Amino acid sequence: MPPHHSRPADPASDKARASGVHSLWRLLPYLRPYRVAWAIMLVTSIVGVGVALSIPLVTKALIDGPIADRELGPVLPLGLLALGLGVIEAALILWRRWIQARAVIGMETALRNDLYAHLQLLPMAFHSRWQSGQLLSRVTVDLSVIRRFMGFGLLFLMICILQLVVTIALMIHLYAPLGLVVAVFAVPIVLLSMRFERKYTVVSRKVQDEQGDLATLVEESAVGVRVIKAFGRRRHVYDTFDDAARTLYGTSIDKVRLSSRFWTMLEVIPNLSLVLVLLLGALAVGRGDITEGALVAFITLMLQLIWPVEALGFILAMGQEAMTAADRVLEIFDTEPDITGGEAELADPRGHLRFEGVGFTFPDSDDVVLRDVWLDVAPGETVAIVGATGSGKTTLTALVPRLYDVTDGRVTVDGVDVRDLTVESLRTVVATAFEEPTLFSMSARENLTLGRPDATDAEVAAAVEVAQAGFVHELPWGLDTRIGEQGLSLSGGQRQRLALARAVLARPRILVLDDTLSALDVHTEALVEEALRRVLRDATGIVVAHRASTVLLADKVALLQDGTITHVGSHHDLLRDVPAYHELLGQDAEPDDESLRTEGAVR
Repeated sequence: MPPHHSRPADPASDKARASGVHSLWRLLPYLRPYRVAWAIMLVTSIVGVGVALSIPLVTKALIDGPIADRELGPVLPLGLLALGLGVIEAALILWRRWIQARAVIGMETALRNDLYAHLQLLPMAFHSRWQSGQLLSRVTVDLSVIRRFMGFGLLFLMICILQLVVTIALMIHLYAPLGLVVAVFAVPIVLLSMRFERKYTVVSRKVQDEQGDLATLVEESAVGVRVIKAFGRRRHVYDTFDDAARTLYGTSIDKVRLSSRFWTMLEVIPNLSLVLVLLLGALAVGRGDITEGALVAFITLMLQLIWPVEALGFILAMGQEAMTAADRVLEIFDTEPDITGGEAELADPRGHLRFEGVGFTFPDSDDVVLRDVWLDVAPGETVAIVGATGSGKTTLTALVPRLYDVTDGRVTVDGVDVRDLTVESLRTVVATAFEEPTLFSMSARENLTLGRPDATDAEVAAAVEVAQAGFVHELPWGLDTRIGEQGLSLSGGQRQRLALARAVLARPRILVLDDTLSALDVHTEALVEEALRRVLRDATGIVVAHRASTVLLADKVALLQDGTITHVGSHHDLLRDVPAYHELLGQDAEPDDESLRTEGAVR
């Protein structure tokens, strides 16, 4: 399920509705660049309403004048006037819609860009708490809902209210008793609208959240399709999806049922009022209180009220969805990035890395992952981090590029606290290759140059050689071959080698390898390690290791136990003096003579 803070505790409350209105109000600045277009849209709509309401008055003049007097001369001019008013109304609608499309799509694009940029600023702790499907539904479905209301609903809400008020005023002016009858019928419509709003807020939010849950299931099943097939769990995954889809279906039906009842009443009330107006109007004409032309104009005006009343229900529903969507979008915007860069930059970084009394606890958790960690890695030195599974090795390395921030102590590069450096400067100095590599649905070349877009072909080729990733040249279009989503078209070892080449290509002063060689066969691992030794001579290295062969890449080894570093020394010394270290490496613990010679050569 999504995090508890992604859903309001009581969306039906007055507080939640007020929050929805406030959320939409906060998004109005995105319309500011299009205020001229909005002014034109508003003016054309108002003029269009005036033109539409003028036509019944022309009809009244036509009936009560030349038709009643049996004079054919004025009929043609008045008929042409009514026709001209209709053409003007159509032209105004065309102009408004053309301007409207550009304005609302531009607003949605700007809002989506800002939302995506903000997501990139949010820390790993945020992304680990939120389901990807919930984020996806906010960036796509919710923004479309906001765009429809901001571009169509908000304008027509004002126009419908204006048309209702002006039309009823004209009707009262034409014949007050009938006008008051129509005004009285507006009261139940207002009461129904208020009741509908309260209920629709709840079901609308529920539908949007369930859409996010369903999107998460689809994404997870697509990414994990190999595991699903390997374990024969297709039926189980389908049943899980089907349950979620049925839940969404049931909630959506409740939403439609609520809307249909509301819109049915919006159809019935105007029609009842029309029948009553026809009856009373006929009696009034019979008594001579009003003319036939006035009655026709009155009925025409009343028919023109049907669309605004029906549209008002649709717009209110759209507005509720937009308020809910705005709440959901602002939940992301209101999450402040807790990893913000300082102002310092390293003009000539050497890569001297220090952990000074470092402690770390995950947000919203009381479990201490790291405590009082001290480690000094000199420029050009490589340290292997060894520890049991779950001891905090990956978390420790994640503190260097500030994927997470320390909760105690500090991490420094060349004596400067990493929190005082700009994020761009720090992540230019530090490059990381992860155990679970992430590749994107782009070409192999684009994946390789992600950290350094200006890399030359020669530099790309050198990085590929270091990582023993020459298989990229055998792909159908070589480096320009598009890698499938998550790189699932490649083997685990191929993905790791591409990720390693990407980190090497960045030419960092500090290179972090988070068990990057775990998926490689013994022969390929040996070739990669040999090439890495040359790379690590020019960089400070942090290597998370589980095997003795990887440990031998390092100048020294740091043993991580119970969240802190308990021993630092050479691989040989730790094997001899620390039983826990020997036990961790298992059968790899005893190096052969060649390994010892290699260790000595590296030193």
